Amino acid sequence: MRMFTLSSVVVLLLAGSQLAAAQISPAPAQSQTSQSGEGVAIRSVQVLDVEELKADARAQVDALVASTKQEEIKSLRHSLEEIPQALSALKAKGRSSAQVVAVNIDNEGVLTVFTKKKTT
Repeated sequence: MRMFTLSSVVVLLLAGSQLAAAQISPAPAQSQTSQSGEGVAIRSVQVLDVEELKADARAQVDALVASTKQEEIKSLRHSLEEIPQALSALKAKGRSSAQVVAVNIDNEGVLTVFTKKKTT
């Protein structure tokens, strides 16, 4: 399993639709991240349930989600719905965008979508 830094997940969670839009088109991101307008091409998508993470990582993601505004999570989910590869990966795992709580994309174009079976 790939290791993800919490800061990457935080940036992607808070960037929401602006970051996902950068993956689809070369429009500049409007968030305060250091993302360029070019974005990273998505080469593959993996879906991980938060419960599959080690206890300390799970606790960090849970704390992040608890401190994030619902509007930001909704924006992130809406953005994922615009990415066909993400929707296919979610469907293959029996999940939907409504269960997404965070995402991460690495420099190699691997988009990791974190889900929770039960969302608040």
